[in-house]
Amino acid sequence: MHQIVGYRKVKSHMKTDWMVKLKKARHNTAPGKSWKDIYHIVILPTYKEGGKIIKETIDSLIQADYPKEKIIIVLSIEQKAGKEFWQMAKRIEQEYAGTFFAFLAVAHPSDIEGEMAGKGSNVAFAGQQVKEKIIDVLKIPYENILISTFDIDTKIYPQYFSCLTWYYLTEKNPTRASYQPIPIYNNNIWKASLFARVVSTSNTFWQMICQERAEKLTTYSSHATPAVAFYEVGYPTNVVSDDSRIFWRAYFYYNGDYRVVPIYYLVSMDAVESTNIIKTAINQYKQQKRWAWGVAEIPYVMFGFLHNTKISFSKKISHIYTLLDGYWSWATASLLLFVLGWLPILLGGPKFNFTVLSFNLPILTGRVMTISLIGMLVSALLSTMLLPPIPKGVSRLKRISVFVQWIFLPITLILFGALPALDAQIRLLFGRYMGFWVTEKRR
Repeated sequence: MHQIVGYRKVKSHMKTDWMVKLKKARHNTAPGKSWKDIYHIVILPTYKEGGKIIKETIDSLIQADYPKEKIIIVLSIEQKAGKEFWQMAKRIEQEYAGTFFAFLAVAHPSDIEGEMAGKGSNVAFAGQQVKEKIIDVLKIPYENILISTFDIDTKIYPQYFSCLTWYYLTEKNPTRASYQPIPIYNNNIWKASLFARVVSTSNTFWQMICQERAEKLTTYSSHATPAVAFYEVGYPTNVVSDDSRIFWRAYFYYNGDYRVVPIYYLVSMDAVESTNIIKTAINQYKQQKRWAWGVAEIPYVMFGFLHNTKISFSKKISHIYTLLDGYWSWATASLLLFVLGWLPILLGGPKFNFTVLSFNLPILTGRVMTISLIGMLVSALLSTMLLPPIPKGVSRLKRISVFVQWIFLPITLILFGALPALDAQIRLLFGRYMGFWVTEKRR
């Protein structure tokens, strides 16, 4: 039900003229504030992605209906990527220099003590650079700035900034919230393999469901943070799951007075793709394992709650339950559904096999599966309704395959859901800590 309601809200948001709404909105910020005062900083961290991927992302920003003189782009490469990529970044900076209010190319050093190489440390460095070189020099008030941290393949739809600004200006106490759009993986969806499409679409639908439970929502992937919170709290530099950690750091810093505002507007990214099906499967597994490493937030959050007496006990219990239930389900739910029908009969022995429960267990499991099938059919239908137009050279029969592919969902959930989640959790259990693995991007 959450998925259906979320989908309807997405369709409504994508049809809305947010610039018109923005001009008519009653603002909850300081008296006299106008939407024209709001700047958007977009941080694009990149490692060894090619110029074509970067330019496609920047070109989507150009198509935004929000005034370009209020948009600042920070292209942040990794120094260890090499001189070739730094030169590419400088060429891109020169090419787009006059298109936005400012375009800044920076190189994140690889030898900063206490940092973990990855997106988090890159974003934190880029944020500090734009603060020192542009924001503080021009004395732009922090409350007038929203900082969007995007994956390098993130493409926005034209009214993303207008929609985001409307939410920011109409939200009560807007600097005490992050703003979360819904990710969709349409950039290369028609080229992606069957299992990559199922995994990416499932991720979109899960985010739609999470948006409906705003009191439990944390930041994920591409999102926006007010500059006030970004600089007061400090973006995390030494974790894999920086997207969720920035929320929890702000939540503890403001003693529970911080939240995530769900935005039912889409941003589009790449589904996992590589040179062949085997490499694609390996990359998909690694990406899921990196996401599942978010289980490391559980001890961080528990430790934070233990030492913060200003957050209510009920909020602590609610958040801890949500984290435990979410990561436990991720690692076990599909496996339990798979084995509960036959494993007790196999292992129960003669005494169990002559009980009433033994005879009824296959029937009960079948009913559970039948009910689950309804959810799968809903997902299959909605997935076809979110697809972009079929590009030239792609058969229209592909749309049918996108619907039929959902019959493989049970297998996909085990291979690219439960197993990488168990992998990550067992690694955490034995202290075999993970670094940040960069998902391959192709064009």
